[in-house]
Amino acid sequence: MDFKGFDHPGRQAAGGGTRSVKVMIAGGFGTGKTTLVRSVSDIKPLTTEETLTQASVDVDDLIGVADKQQTTVSLDFGKIGINEELVLYLFGTPGQERFWFLWNGLFKGALGAVVLVDTRRLASSFRAIEEMERQNVPFVIALNVFPDSKDHPVEEIRDALDIPEHTPVVTCDARDRTSSRDVLIALIRHLKARSDVALEPR
Repeated sequence: MDFKGFDHPGRQAAGGGTRSVKVMIAGGFGTGKTTLVRSVSDIKPLTTEETLTQASVDVDDLIGVADKQQTTVSLDFGKIGINEELVLYLFGTPGQERFWFLWNGLFKGALGAVVLVDTRRLASSFRAIEEMERQNVPFVIALNVFPDSKDHPVEEIRDALDIPEHTPVVTCDARDRTSSRDVLIALIRHLKARSDVALEPR
């Protein structure tokens, strides 16, 4: 796949070198953002996880993730080379509502995003989807499969999340490097398709 020019339509990288792209990994609390960054990163990822304590019980919504012991309080950071032409810098967002104020700064310069969704708790990712639309950041939905997840048809999930047809919805296992990489490739293909449309003669 030729990725040249997809991030800046009509403009090639100087010297045809490697492009670096900022990608957000977003989603609700406990949807697997840190897990995905860890599984796919070519480098040891930077994480800002802290232990959940009893003091957070009345603050964080732990319904459906009662066994979760740690949480991201700032960001996760990783890096993956898709091929010789393209390197993605991955920024994972914090999921709890009390840290959402950090999102505006994290999204600056982002070309696209992955929104991780736990199909057992769809409502936990509503805010992330709304933020993509508010920031006008192209995104794909990645349905993270947990051991006790039910097998819902993709179109049923699309309807429940009110996702337009042009937004890709894929399934993944955030623990698996290949599966996580396929999600990022789906995002890049989505971005390239949008760029190709923008370059079409009017």
